[in-house]
Amino acid sequence: MAQASKLQPRHAAAHRRMALKTLLLSALAAAGLSAGPVQAADDWPNKPIKIIVPYTPGGSTDIVTRIVMEKLGPRLKQTIIVENRPGANSSVGSAIAAKSDPDGYTFLSMLPAYIINFHLYKLTYKPADLTPVVQMADLPLFLFVAEDLPVKSVADLVAYARKNPDKLTYASSGNGSSAHLTGADFALQNKITMTHVAYKGSAPILTDLLGGRVSMVFDPILVPMQYVKQNRLKALAFTGKERWPTEPGIPTMEEAGMPGFVTGSWAGLMAPAGTPQPIIERMAREISEIVKEPDVKQKFVDAGFLPVSGTTAQFAELMKKDSARYAEIIKQAGITVN
Repeated sequence: MAQASKLQPRHAAAHRRMALKTLLLSALAAAGLSAGPVQAADDWPNKPIKIIVPYTPGGSTDIVTRIVMEKLGPRLKQTIIVENRPGANSSVGSAIAAKSDPDGYTFLSMLPAYIINFHLYKLTYKPADLTPVVQMADLPLFLFVAEDLPVKSVADLVAYARKNPDKLTYASSGNGSSAHLTGADFALQNKITMTHVAYKGSAPILTDLLGGRVSMVFDPILVPMQYVKQNRLKALAFTGKERWPTEPGIPTMEEAGMPGFVTGSWAGLMAPAGTPQPIIERMAREISEIVKEPDVKQKFVDAGFLPVSGTTAQFAELMKKDSARYAEIIKQAGITVN
């Protein structure tokens, strides 16, 4: 009897735990939810994490992602796999991420094209299918023009466009890209006409810009600036709030005569909707610390990015604000896609 009396409290405790677990499962079932993500957050991460980059290797998003994930893996004590899934202005990779299990083992690294696509294309996923995690970087743009274009400033460029209607062309890496909408916004604000030329990637843009077959492009600093140094291209202005640290001689768009023209691209992380909030918060916290590290900041600047340390809420607000801004540009410019 003495032995039985010792075991009785254990059985009672086990019974209470089972009852609580049953109650939790019943509540989740009644709400139409699964206990999987809840359980996943307890020992996360216990297997490799996949980061989908919806662009080709070597592009802006890919570079930012790999710099950050190289540091994040050791922090989480887990392997992180960066998987490039390009296509359809980032919508191929975005669709894969949107349909992935919300267990904290799949994330999407993306640019503003993600939110722009909802205003231009019929997609197989909805905004609610993915949730913001954190912004990683700002990617301000420079206004590069062909060397043989007879302009030396933004004012010259606008004057040239007004004297030569329909002659000015601007390039982008695709319909709906941030460079496309930045060029469209530039034309709207200056009341000029420019023809958009969509390319499949940055390499052919640079080839045609150097050959004078396209007039201008809003692009990151990384590749074109070397040709500015060789006097084969001209950089007229910078879309950031302050001058770029390594190019202090190039004015901002505001300094060049366009008040309020502060724009550009950015890189951020998304997760499938339903991913446990503790996992999202952990990812946001770790990444915000990583981008503060001196060597990461230097790598970002060298590649044309500015590190951003923020919160999930701040990233969500940025996306909301930019979505409204891009929607207005698309409407005013009458932009459509096939």
